Amino acid sequence: MYVCICAAVTDKQIKKAVASEEICSLRDLCEQYGVARQCGNCCHHAKDVIQQALNQSSSDGS
Repeated sequence: MYVCICAAVTDKQIKKAVASEEICSLRDLCEQYGVARQCGNCCHHAKDVIQQALNQSSSDGS
């Protein structure tokens, strides 16, 4: 599902980036993928997806 329509970024892309330790924050996501740079409507959902992915990766590593 698209999280940021303006930058055409999906939840799968975000989860993959978190899993590969490419990103770990909304700032990283914004810098590398352009999320939340235009209309900003995706900020809250993007943060949620990042947090879910971080939680998932930390529980997988346990």
